[in-house]
Amino acid sequence: MLKIAFHPLYTHPLPDGHRFPMQKYDLLPRQLLHEGTCRAENFFDPGLPATEDLLRAHRQEYYQALCEGTLSPREMRKVGFPWSRELVLRERTIAQGTIRGCHYALEYGVAMNIAGGTHHAYSNRGEAFCMLNDQAIGAHYLLAHSLASRILILDLDVHQGNGTAEIFQGVPEVFTFSMHGRTNYPFRKETSDRDVALEPGTSDREYLDLLEVHLAALRTEWKPDFIFYLSGVDVLKTDKLGTLGLTLQGCRQRDEMVFRWCRDLGVPVQCSMGGGYSPQLRTIVEAHAATFRLARALYF
Repeated sequence: MLKIAFHPLYTHPLPDGHRFPMQKYDLLPRQLLHEGTCRAENFFDPGLPATEDLLRAHRQEYYQALCEGTLSPREMRKVGFPWSRELVLRERTIAQGTIRGCHYALEYGVAMNIAGGTHHAYSNRGEAFCMLNDQAIGAHYLLAHSLASRILILDLDVHQGNGTAEIFQGVPEVFTFSMHGRTNYPFRKETSDRDVALEPGTSDREYLDLLEVHLAALRTEWKPDFIFYLSGVDVLKTDKLGTLGLTLQGCRQRDEMVFRWCRDLGVPVQCSMGGGYSPQLRTIVEAHAATFRLARALYF
């Protein structure tokens, strides 16, 4: 069964006019239920993580300040959300959704999180709508519990996974791969184990051909036993914060390529949604919904 982490907390109230499309976390599960891709039993309430699980990826002083609301105004401006206890509860819930998703992926081959992909969260700070790095937390959890030993974080958001790269510097059990827009935020990029920087306007064909080459290389060079997939849909040409030129069809083909690759390798994959900032909410929801449809079609 396709298991999907979700909680109403994912849809957090924001000030009027805020540029983050928070409504997508409410609309996406509704769409999946409406169209019959999912039923109520596909969704699970994540619960909350143990503090020790979060502190494998994040420094204690940062996490304490985040929980207590003592981060400086400048630090919260970099996050981009106003601080509240409910916001921190949301971030913890999303992280636990990915941790539990790891177990479901080990059982069923694939698991999903309606939110997550918070790859700009560093060990000691948050940035760009990211406070707790859910897939980094999940990867450290797997290592700590001897559930995996060669982990791949496959980040295909339009923005580089800078926080993820920083967290796993010097961690040989985790390979960080980021394929992103060269001119996109973050403008000062970190060093992943492999970075693929794409030129503005990169088309479906260029993107897919390059991804195919790199997946083939990872198959032989790294040979992962667990994969985290960050399936950001801000690669779309319509995206307000992206620079690439993919169509909805190209985005679907990307997801299909990744899921087929994971399935053919026989390697479990946990998928978090990442970014999407097209002007029309329906475009964002459709692009994300296609990821869930493909996971269900290819695995179940």
